[in-house]
Amino acid sequence: MKQKQLLQLIIDTLRTEKQTISFAESCTGGRIAAAFTAISGSSDVFNGSVVSYSNDIKHEWLGVSEEILKNFGAVSSQCVEYMLKGIVKMAHADYGIAVSGIAGPNGGSIEKPVGTVFIGLINNDVIDIHHCNFTGDRQSVQKQSVDFAINLIAKHLNLN
Repeated sequence: MKQKQLLQLIIDTLRTEKQTISFAESCTGGRIAAAFTAISGSSDVFNGSVVSYSNDIKHEWLGVSEEILKNFGAVSSQCVEYMLKGIVKMAHADYGIAVSGIAGPNGGSIEKPVGTVFIGLINNDVIDIHHCNFTGDRQSVQKQSVDFAINLIAKHLNLN
């Protein structure tokens, strides 16, 4: 199924279930929100998003503790968990998606090479976080991250 069709199905399903969704994006820079808002009718289910590129914004807006950032870093499952909890609280959303990673070409390390991305979903008390290792250039890593996030939503809605 093409991404546009899948997004339409996600939006239709959320609308039918009277559910909303919001995003906390870092390395994707708002691309998930852009994909959703490109679909007519998204305003029925999409509450808004935060592009939390800096650690200060992750901390101040989404409630990621300084201890988490210091001990695990922004590119970690622990950070993404706080981002998820923060975005659903801030946006009063039923579902939240959070993404934090290293799109490159700079910023990687031996422990966290370029292409390391953590992508998570929250709905009620269910949190599902994935550690992904994508390949390619910056745009490719960002696209793979967006695709993974959209497919994660679809999976949780039992659409694929």
